Parts: sequence; structure tokens; C-alpha cells
Amino acid sequence: MHIARLLVLALGVTIARAQTPVHLIPQPVSLQQQKGLFTLTRSASIQYNQADGKTAADLLAKQLNGPTGFSIQPKTGTSGTIQLTLNATPDAKLGDEGYTLNATDKGVRITANKPAGLFYGAQTLTQLLPKEIGSKTKTNANWTVPAVQITDYPRFGWRGIMLDVSRHFFPKEDVKTFIDQIAKLKYNTLHWHLTDDNGWRIEIKSLPKLTSVGAWRVARSGHFGDREDPKPGEPTPYGGFYTQDDVREIIRYAQDRNVTIVPEVDIPGHSMAALAAYPELSCTKQPVSVNPGTNFADWYGNGTFKMKVENTLNPSDEKVYEFLDKVFTEVAALFPNPYIHAGGDECYKGYWAQDPGCQALMKKLNIRHVEDLQGYFMGRVEKILASKGKKFLGWDEILEGGISPTATVMSWRGVKGGIEAAHMGHNVVMTPTTFAYLDYNQGDNAVDPPIYATLRAQTSYNYEPVPDGIDPKFILGGQGNLWTEQIPNLRYAEYMMYPRGWALAEVYWSPKEAKNWPNFVQRMETHFDRADVAQVNHAKAVYDAIVKTSMNGDKLMLNMAGEIPNLDIYYTIDDTMPDQFSTKYTQPVELPDGPITLRVITYRAGKPIGHLITLSRDALMKRAGR
Repeated sequence: MHIARLLVLALGVTIARAQTPVHLIPQPVSLQQQKGLFTLTRSASIQYNQADGKTAADLLAKQLNGPTGFSIQPKTGTSGTIQLTLNATPDAKLGDEGYTLNATDKGVRITANKPAGLFYGAQTLTQLLPKEIGSKTKTNANWTVPAVQITDYPRFGWRGIMLDVSRHFFPKEDVKTFIDQIAKLKYNTLHWHLTDDNGWRIEIKSLPKLTSVGAWRVARSGHFGDREDPKPGEPTPYGGFYTQDDVREIIRYAQDRNVTIVPEVDIPGHSMAALAAYPELSCTKQPVSVNPGTNFADWYGNGTFKMKVENTLNPSDEKVYEFLDKVFTEVAALFPNPYIHAGGDECYKGYWAQDPGCQALMKKLNIRHVEDLQGYFMGRVEKILASKGKKFLGWDEILEGGISPTATVMSWRGVKGGIEAAHMGHNVVMTPTTFAYLDYNQGDNAVDPPIYATLRAQTSYNYEPVPDGIDPKFILGGQGNLWTEQIPNLRYAEYMMYPRGWALAEVYWSPKEAKNWPNFVQRMETHFDRADVAQVNHAKAVYDAIVKTSMNGDKLMLNMAGEIPNLDIYYTIDDTMPDQFSTKYTQPVELPDGPITLRVITYRAGKPIGHLITLSRDALMKRAGR
């Protein structure tokens, strides 16, 4: 009886495992779960039917061998336990990046038209394995794959993440790790923001001072934007740059993982690091320093601002275009992709307005407004890029002053620029602040270090990149942008990336009609566990209460909500610590007068799950606009 009972229990476990929901991110186009399991053992083999499948097979073996301790060596063939097959006759619905994955108790077969599809099928396979597959060391697990039939292909061709390495330099190995992470989520583009006011990060051999001077700044601590100005003669130990050999190595690494790297050289504004090296390229020609995070601009709202320090190239100086020709000659030779991003955003034109050379150029061009000089400048830049065989890509400000029909626009100031560009016939990459800015806080500023805006994971997930009334053919896709003013290292970059990076991966890959936030939450929570095993940092702000206030006459009203289902919100205003026996929030509350402090915590299934949020009356009034 004892043996029989054990057999029944084992059978029950097997059936339960076979029926465990499959939690993939991004969600495939079609997933049908079957009965049964495939067990990966030491005797497993990986085979590929064409030489072009070797890279995907080798990378898959590396992903499997480390945590399992196996020594699977891929080879050519058609009978592998895990078989990677490139179609002899292309399957039209799969395109260049799609795949099918068929897992049975006998093995796994991944088919695709192109190597990219094999790579993405392999990433899905690793998500089908237990979470321990992400371990950095050998670990014990029941290495099983549920029987499934998957057909999958992306909705958009451009699925990107922008990594800003100017504000803080990310070493070569960190960039590779970042590429690994986004490739596993089926992102195919890394927009590499290489230059800005805070550091020039790419070696230009014909202009050595760009890195000997422009890549380094004074050491400063504290909140970025509030730091002390550099002192005359102060050492500049903080920074770094990528040699051209580094760049080639990173590009090869990315190519193996189906990631295209698009470099950005941000001009004509955001050029303080370049001007620190070559001040003669500015209007005033005054020496400037690579900025360490000081408050160098006054912002007035609605995107208007005034620079306190010159950070703009002089559009009337022919030496500027000679400089840019040298820069783009070397950048174009390094990066094989068709695009170079030339920035164009937040260009302050006050120094242009006071410069005799700029005034003479305006007269020559019959330009009445100094703002139109940027159109002239970007037109010159586009011709330089075209001479190198590259397409011009820039932020949506490049629409100001006119650009050629061949320019591609990256819409960041909301969706308005993308709509305007698409109506004009430009290709567009949608990356609006309102949905895709990954440097914004994921939760409450009272919990995380304060940043000027908040963007919740649910908001990112609900993003629709094709605006109403726009021909989808002009929307190449979208990307998340990770600006790093407040992100000094890879560990914190991960914290800011996830889970929003998971949400956007699904926005850009999965069918629009498949979008379902409650379902995504279940898969997201599975990936929290997987990320923990893989030692990938992530925020859990989705478990926190959303605290808002408003005024009803002279009364302060409290409005709270949960971002995910089944959260219970408890709060106190009597200087006690809240728990599940405190007042439960069910509807808007009129807060009493007096020096109260609100404390809020969330529970789920009787257990605390969110951060404690503490807000003074002044903070609550501020949220109500008072």
C-alpha cells in the first residue's frame, strides 16, 4: 500500500507539472499546450541542419550547459534531441524573425526561415525550462519542458532599447550583459547613446582629444543635476570610453544575438563634452568642462529652457562640418547597420542668436528665425551621413526647420511628433516619454530615489505604438529609453529596466489583440522568480499602492488604487504603523485637518507584499496641487 501510494503521488505530481501554465514573455502568436513533458538529460544533443544555424545552436548549448552541468556539443544533422532547422522553402508567415517550436516527450524541434528565428525559438525554449536555467552556476533541477506547439513572429521590425552611456560609463562587459538580457526578450535593436554633455564615449582616432579630454570629468557625488561645478585645474578621474576594437567586439557580440546596434552622436546641442575637447567649435569659443551633473540650464516648462553654459556646436562655422565629417567617417566604418542617430534634441539657440557668424548665415539663407538654423544644420549632417552610405535618424525636433523625406524620426515628446512625421511620409520609431522612458520611477517617489516623473509598468504595457488614423507602414516599431543621469551602474539599470522592459518587449513583439494585463501580471510574477535566480535586479513597485490626492473645496481627498489585481490597501493617519488590522481603503477618503502623516501598505492573501509609503500632510497637499 505504501508503494502504491507513492506511485499515485508521483503520478499526481507529473500530471500537475504537465498542466502548469506556460508563462512566456513576450507572449507568442500561438501557443497550444499538449500532454506530456520532455526531459533534458546529459545525453541530449543539439543539431542544426545548415551552417547558418551554428551560432544559435552554440549559444543555446552555452545557455544550457552552465546551469545543468551538461556538456552538450552542437553538430550538424537532422536528428538532434533538440533540432534547429532552417526551412528549405520559407514559411511566409514567419518572416525573417519568426519560428515554430514543437516540444514532445521525444524532444524539441525549432524551425525558422532565418537564423534570427532559430535564436528566438531557443530563447523561448529556455523560458520553458525551470527557472534554475538562469543560474550562473551548476544547480540541481528537474530539467523538463512542457509539451507545446508554438508559432511565433514579431509585430514590429524595430524593437529597441536605448542605453545612455554618456551620463555614466558602462564597461564593455556590462554592455554585453545588457545585450544578453534584451536579446532574451526578443529585442533586436540597441540604440547606443554614446555622446552628450557628460562624456564622449567612442574613440575617434583623427580627433584624439574627444576621448583624452571629453571622456573624463571631475568626481562628484549626490543627486545628478544638483552637483558642484568643476573647479579650475581639478583632476578628472571619472569616466571612460570604448576603443574602436571594443566597439567591434561589442558589435560582433550583438550580431550573434540578433541585436543591431545603432550609434548616436548627439548634435548640435548636448555637445559639452565635445566642446571641452575642442572649444573652438562653439560660438563663444570659451573653455567648458565635461559636465559632472551640475544644474547648467533653467527650465521654464513646455520644453523651453535657457542654457547657463554653452553646449551647442556653431552652425555657421565650416570647421564644425569638417569635424563632423571626421567623426561620422569613423563611426560609419565601425557600425554596419544602415542608421546613424544624430540627436537633434533640446538644442538651445540663444548663443546662435548672439553670434555674428550665425546672423550672417541667416541673412545669406534668407532665414528670419534663429530656430530655422537647426534645419540647415541637420540638413548638412544628413548629407554627410549619406556620403558615408548611412541613413539619418534623429529625435522629433529634427522636424523643425525641415528635413528630407528619407530621414527617420524617433518620436519622444509624446506621440505628437510621430503622428506629424508619419503624415509627412517619414518612417517613425515610437518612443514617447509617456510610455517608454525607463529612467522614470516605476513607483512612488516616497519609496524610490525621487525622479522628475513616474511611469508604471501597467502604463508601459498598455501602450499602443500605432496611433489612430496613421498608416502602420510608417511605424517601424518602438523602443524603451534608459537615460542614466540617476543610474550609475548596471545593477541599477536592471532595477529601472524591469518589469517595464518585459512589458515593452510584449508591446513590440506580441499581437495587439493578445494584450491582457491581468494575464501579463501572472507571467511577470513568474519572471520575478526567474530574475532572482539569474541575479537580474528588478523593481517590485507593482505591489505598491498608487496614492493620489485632490481637493474638494477646502477638503483634502485621498484616492488610492492598486496596479495589479487582488491587492488590499491598508492605511493609518494616527502615527501608527499599518497592517492588515488597520483601516482598509475601499473608496475616496476625506482627510482631517492637522499635521497628519499618511502611512500605506499593501497585502495580498493576508501577507504584506508592497513597500510602506509614508507621506506628510505637506506632501499630500503638494500632490493635490497646493
